Amino acid sequence: MRRTTIVVIAAAAVLGLAACDPAATSSTAKTAPAAAPPAGSAPPAAPAATTPPAAAAPKQAELPDLVGKGLQSAQDASQAAGFYALTSHDALGRARNQIDDRNWKVCTQAPAPGRQATDSTVDLGAVKLDETCPAADQGTAPQPKAGATMPDFKGKAASVARGALDKSTSLTVQDASGQSRMVLVESNWQVCSQDPVAGTELTGQPVALKVVKFTEKCP
Repeated sequence: MRRTTIVVIAAAAVLGLAACDPAATSSTAKTAPAAAPPAGSAPPAAPAATTPPAAAAPKQAELPDLVGKGLQSAQDASQAAGFYALTSHDALGRARNQIDDRNWKVCTQAPAPGRQATDSTVDLGAVKLDETCPAADQGTAPQPKAGATMPDFKGKAASVARGALDKSTSLTVQDASGQSRMVLVESNWQVCSQDPVAGTELTGQPVALKVVKFTEKCP
């Protein structure tokens, strides 16, 4: 009788430990399958696409007519109208810099007067006060560039010719009038003749230019 009691107690203890062991219970538990959607029901709706905000339209203002004004006055008028991206160039195509804006006057402007976006770049073609505006803006025309052959520099400023040639080119610029004047400001002198002539293959040979002032005629 005593032995039977001991066996019964031991069996009860084993059953109690099994009931408290999660591994024992989980090994026999089964996960219930997910409920299927009712037959004929519509699939879940996709998330609505978000539309990016539209870019703000550029601010516009009235760009004044600047032609005929002094360059400094034209720039001041542009800024007063709300245009701050300003640039200028030599309308005679001599590649001169507008160091003192008060010594220059405006011949052309881009964009034209009228309603314009205020972030537009206002480009002013200008000449010096004692010069006449050209019939067409020469500063926007493509400038010659020396490559394998010699460009035609006749009528161009000596400064343009120098800028077009390779920096390693040996260059002499001489007064063609026979007065032996020093050519100090090359942008004030125009090319009358050149050696080598236009179209010659450039192989590193020296270049010589004969020039006169733009107010003079070539001999």
